[in-house]
Amino acid sequence: MQSLVLERQGELSLRDFPQIDREEEVLGPRDVRIKLHTVGICGSDVHYYTHGRIGPFVVNAPMILGHEASGTVIEVGTEVTTLKPGDRVCMEPGIPDPNSRATRLGMYNVDPAVRFWATPPVHGILRPTCVHPEAFTFKLPDNVSFAEAAMVEPLAVGIHAATKARIKPGDNAVVMGAGPIGLVTALSALAAGCARVFLTDIAQPKLEIGASLSPAITPINVAHEDLAARVLRETDGWGAEVVFEATGSPKAAAGIFPPLAPGGCVVLIGGQPDPIAYDAGAAMVREARVENIFRYAHAFPRCVNMIASGAIDVKPLITRRFDFKDSVQAFEIAASAPAGDVKMQIELPG
Repeated sequence: MQSLVLERQGELSLRDFPQIDREEEVLGPRDVRIKLHTVGICGSDVHYYTHGRIGPFVVNAPMILGHEASGTVIEVGTEVTTLKPGDRVCMEPGIPDPNSRATRLGMYNVDPAVRFWATPPVHGILRPTCVHPEAFTFKLPDNVSFAEAAMVEPLAVGIHAATKARIKPGDNAVVMGAGPIGLVTALSALAAGCARVFLTDIAQPKLEIGASLSPAITPINVAHEDLAARVLRETDGWGAEVVFEATGSPKAAAGIFPPLAPGGCVVLIGGQPDPIAYDAGAAMVREARVENIFRYAHAFPRCVNMIASGAIDVKPLITRRFDFKDSVQAFEIAASAPAGDVKMQIELPG
């Protein structure tokens, strides 16, 4: 099974991978076998490639990358009832322990035992086939392409963030960061009812992509303009009801409260490698609510439905595609962080 393997920090290869845990390929009664079609390159995949770790998750042995995926069911277990061979699907990559307390409380994304694709020591799915539980595999409507379906995973982050924010119709929002997660968060905030989204970044091409998504998105290049001053000026001095931090930058995270309205909500999305400066006084005088998200829960069906209905259009975010045979080159390009690209995807052979 030829796979894209992270051999060690900074070294990728496209090769057969017989070392993969054979239990991962055994079809259980409630599992389906899927032929992969499209896999997105996530920032976490790139970070493992360039740094060899993300926080406590360390690549200590060769690992297959990839977790944003779509494909076609080719085999089903004996107790599967909702899927059949030939169904086009997308897959939620994190499988929790069904008996854990977090899962029983509905917070399966924070189950300490969750097995998440391409998170050491769990292998990802930049490979021809995978086996996955029926319960975390979602059939695609005919009008949702494989490329759009591979965007469901990052979109789920944005939908989860918007849900945690408790957006009200007509709210103003700030989204810090115009990368893939920032852009899907901006789209999710609008779909949830925001009247306007102020989108920030220091890369002008990404801001231009963001502005093209909706006339309700106002780009702000914070390399040249003060975010809080602009937001306050355009909200009659009140501020934005919601601020989403999606940069993962400590410097950006230190500025979450100045543009926030009294009684507003901050949602921290971007993973921070180190402790960040937190202005407790600024939070207190606003009586701010601060939410943190870790991946998502119960979001995939909503995302599929919103893409199918046209409520959210993810197609403009897909800026480059690669053949599977060019996967190593694709990651080298992604690691260079080209300013004009949002989401790169890899297509596996038919």
